[in-house]
Amino acid sequence: MDGLPALLGGGDEPDAFVPRHRLVALARHRRPGLRLTRTGLVLESLIPSILEQKVTTDEAYRAWRLLVRKYGEPAPGPTPGLSVMPEPRTWALIPSWEWHRAGVDDKRASTIVRAVRVARRLEEAITMAPEQAQRRLEVIPGIGPWTSAETVQRSHGAPDAVTVGDLHLPGIVGYALVGDRDTDDAAMLELLAPYAGQRHRAARLIMLSGRIPPRRKPKMPRVDIGLL
Repeated sequence: MDGLPALLGGGDEPDAFVPRHRLVALARHRRPGLRLTRTGLVLESLIPSILEQKVTTDEAYRAWRLLVRKYGEPAPGPTPGLSVMPEPRTWALIPSWEWHRAGVDDKRASTIVRAVRVARRLEEAITMAPEQAQRRLEVIPGIGPWTSAETVQRSHGAPDAVTVGDLHLPGIVGYALVGDRDTDDAAMLELLAPYAGQRHRAARLIMLSGRIPPRRKPKMPRVDIGLL
């Protein structure tokens, strides 16, 4: 209950954001209640981010759902059927074949196991500034800038933790702001430079604007390794 205000965006400061592009200003006008939430839980943000590495969103959500339902604890309260995330030790003891059945390859599973073995040290990162927290997370092999940014966006409500290394985001930002769907990470960061301190919020608003490049190739195919 103590963390509820932050979870609802009570600690966010949306008024600190100054739109520099008409599209961003319009997106903000259409989403006046948008706030960045802060969960205060590092592992609970980190593990789903690791599951999302190099796979489709549907695959990552499916893996999270299967593993939490099988190994998590029943959630407190009157609603049956809800589960909370397993404890770190439980994650570490999940057999290899259960990761496989959930569609999680050895690389992602090993990264999660390495992370939960130092769970206490990682949870301490919530007391750090987002940049420091990212550096601590990236000490773990298998956790890079993409995963650390995705984590602190959720755990810290970090308004400047822009995601780099994403397959789609640079093209979306480039297309929305300058009409260039082939924008790379370096060019995206240059476009977002006017929003220094608020780059993640700017990217969120661009995503919410609906101005995304038309698809020109099929979606990334889903490969269920649990069936292999």
